[in-house]
Amino acid sequence: MSTNTPTLGWLGTGRMGTAMAGRLLEAGDRVTVWNRTKSKTEPLTAMGAEAAGIIRELGRSDIVFVMVSRPSDLEEVVAGPDGLLSGEHRPGVIVDCSTVSAETSARVRAAAEAAGTEFLGAPVSGNPHMVAEGECCIVASGPVVTYEKARPYLEKIAKVVVHAGVGEQARVVKLCHNLYLGMMVQALAEVTTLAEKGGTDRAAFLQFLNGTVLASDWVRKRTPDLIEKDWTPTFTTELMRKDFDLGLGKARELEVPMPAAAMVYQLIQSSIGHGHRSDDFLSLYAQQADSAAL
Repeated sequence: MSTNTPTLGWLGTGRMGTAMAGRLLEAGDRVTVWNRTKSKTEPLTAMGAEAAGIIRELGRSDIVFVMVSRPSDLEEVVAGPDGLLSGEHRPGVIVDCSTVSAETSARVRAAAEAAGTEFLGAPVSGNPHMVAEGECCIVASGPVVTYEKARPYLEKIAKVVVHAGVGEQARVVKLCHNLYLGMMVQALAEVTTLAEKGGTDRAAFLQFLNGTVLASDWVRKRTPDLIEKDWTPTFTTELMRKDFDLGLGKARELEVPMPAAAMVYQLIQSSIGHGHRSDDFLSLYAQQADSAAL
């Protein structure tokens, strides 16, 4: 890596990637961005980012951050024939912020290390609004020296940055987080539906709940959406299903029984089957309310 200010690249400018790269630009960093759909880089170029024509151009960056939706996408953009490692120039460090399995992460890490590039897994907790407000959290794993190179930039993005280990621990931590989030939302949907079916206004019940020791910042922030039945996606039901697939797969591998998570997985699948694939996963409430004939 250069001895001067590191050059930064950002690969993947969907909702989350745009919000995260935007934090770096707002902090004064120079960032080169790439996305498969080039128009999605425009909000960042309007903020001063430079757009790369092809992925290989990012290989000139000292540190490249990646935020993609699926494990197969990560393998393609990093180790594929036209990926980050395919050109003459390769980044010094790749920081992957996607939610993928530990197995995928290990394969990509091995490919990066074989090409002389350091690799850090750094998945993020939070939606684009939370990222923009500096309220997201990042858990990272990989060699300590690699973590220290990326940490100053991760701290510009997130309010909490934790190093969980030198291997793939961050991937498991993030999957545990999303399993818990899905189970929490299903529980919220169930008790809200029961209160409504018993004659209590949905807004009144949530106002009460948000004043108790059971309240959380996440539920408070999502309460207006639940009251209005606004399923504009911050994180889709389909992506939640992907994370439950990965999380329950890890549980099987480690012989950890997860009966509550397994049940919620089936409810997520049912919600997708009833047309909520691209809706926010908070739409689990809609499926629950329909089941209760509310």
